[in-house]
This record gives sequence, structure tokens and C-alpha cells, in this order.
Amino acid sequence: MDVRLECFKMLGAGLATISLGGSGVGVGIVFGSLVMGLSRNPENKEILFQYAILGFALTEAVGLLGLMMAFLILFR
Repeated sequence: MDVRLECFKMLGAGLATISLGGSGVGVGIVFGSLVMGLSRNPENKEILFQYAILGFALTEAVGLLGLMMAFLILFR
């Protein structure tokens, strides 16, 4: 019984870390959009950068929550 529990813990932790891949893609999209926005409107540099940092923080938070869930699954 203990072996199956460990197996399911590993499987659950692996599934929880999928959010890290999505977070990486999201960060790439945020900064890619920043570059495109700056090339179209260079005079709006400050506001575009603020939006990019906000998007980066929110996207990265989702990845960190997924990592936290993986650790909770493994070590609980």
C-alpha cells in the first residue's frame, strides 16, 4: 500500500509542475508583447514597461503556486 501512495504522490507532483512550463511560456509572451509594443509606440515606454512587470509578476506567481503545490504533495 505504501508503494502505491508514493507512486501517486510522484504522479501528482509531476502534474503540478506542468504549471512551470506554462509560466515560462507566459513570461515569453509578456516580454515579446512588450518588444512589439515598444516598436510600435516608443513614446509609451514607461507605461508599457509597468504593464509588462505586472504581467510578469502575475504569471510568475502562477508558476510558483504550482511549485508550492508539488512540494506540498511530496512532503506531506
